Amino acid sequence: MTKGKVYFVGAGPGDDGLITVKGQKAIEKADVILYDRLLNPKLLEAAAFDCELIYCGKTPYATGISQGEINELLVSKALEGQRVVRLKGGDPAVFGRVGEEAESLKDEGIPFEVIPGVTSSIAASMYAGVPVTHRDYGRSFAMVTGHDQTKKDIDWNGLVSIDTVAFYMGVANLPSIRENLINHGKPGNTPALVIQWGTYGRQESVEGTLDDIVERVSGRSLGNPAITLVGDIISLRGKLQWFERKPLYGQRFLVARTGTAKSALAEALYELGGDVIEFPKWNAAKVKIEESQLLAFLSYDRILFTSPESVHGFLDSLTEQAIDFRRISSKLYVLSRKSKKALQQRGLTAELKSGMPEAGTLLVVGDRNRDLRDPAHGDGDYIQSIAKFVDERFLEIFPRMLDGKAVGTVLFSNRHSVDMLMQYGNKADVDVEALLKQASIGVIGESTGNRLQDYGFTSDMMPKEPSVEQLVDLIVNRNVC
Repeated sequence: MTKGKVYFVGAGPGDDGLITVKGQKAIEKADVILYDRLLNPKLLEAAAFDCELIYCGKTPYATGISQGEINELLVSKALEGQRVVRLKGGDPAVFGRVGEEAESLKDEGIPFEVIPGVTSSIAASMYAGVPVTHRDYGRSFAMVTGHDQTKKDIDWNGLVSIDTVAFYMGVANLPSIRENLINHGKPGNTPALVIQWGTYGRQESVEGTLDDIVERVSGRSLGNPAITLVGDIISLRGKLQWFERKPLYGQRFLVARTGTAKSALAEALYELGGDVIEFPKWNAAKVKIEESQLLAFLSYDRILFTSPESVHGFLDSLTEQAIDFRRISSKLYVLSRKSKKALQQRGLTAELKSGMPEAGTLLVVGDRNRDLRDPAHGDGDYIQSIAKFVDERFLEIFPRMLDGKAVGTVLFSNRHSVDMLMQYGNKADVDVEALLKQASIGVIGESTGNRLQDYGFTSDMMPKEPSVEQLVDLIVNRNVC
């Protein structure tokens, strides 16, 4: 049997936009992904639907899967001929044990490749407004593990001569780090900065000096994952902060998804600095439509598309059967602006359902089985152009996505999104009702708000016009006096 290959991929520090192009391609082509706790699970959405996802997370206080078991998994999966990705937070070569894991592959003659990633200390520091080097403040930089078992081996005399030092995962040992640095000659008034969940929207920073940083961090109850930065260069933070000044920085959102397309709402919140979780994750598969059926469909007076996926499924079927789009004489209608945009991208125009007349034959093109169609779409004939379904691999991942800072706002874009979060959130063993009771709730339209009421909840935010832009404006301005 042909041996597979293992790719050690740096996932970056948290912001999923910091994955490298080469790393992204490796994820997309993987047969198996072994992934760690300290990476953004959103990166896994790029994996193929038949890719096996294996969680290898550890915490400082629970060992979980052992390093030996991880090594054995890498070897066994590669020996099966699989293309394996070992996905690690930050850079695999910086406290990522890539050396140990690669050695186990080398011993078995298994080929491997290392794809570096953006390392956490440099990225987190810059997201907190601190470059790790500067001509006037820092010409040398060191990265040190802050774990208990290694601190006795650290060359503290050497470290105090380094301009800027970053300690990884050292919050629990911060008192010892401070004591050793001061005892070996670092002034107590040296600036210090602790950055938790660096580059995520839930990033939190505590600034002080070696003299008082322990007390400041304790007062804010910060823990790992965190980077502790020590050096005069931190004094630049007041001038260079950028990420923490975004309007939605520090706010955490859950956006209920109903489709495979990128959420314009989630993207807008992310660009404004929000920490955004999207759930559930969706996939789609083709539905075979015969040429004779497609030709008959073109004779309808009106065609209503229920989602962007239904648009692409229908038009892709026309293309596969070599049927010219120009043969569509029907008037086209959609339920959402996102579906309207999907048609525009294919060179066709449509109007929203709210402007659809009652007269004329109607074909509803959807992404669900006929028995699951929504009666609100109309009494016309129905065809499923694509099969859309929830990716249940992410049911296990969803509770871990909610770790850390509590979700402050839950957002629904349509009626279906309410049902899907309720159904699949509870299927993932997440108490959705409790989550909603503690959060603010936003909806895009009145119909969505009514569906929410069916579950016993009322919305706190609803724009006058049902649009993503207006809902985002409400969110941004809700705390402005």
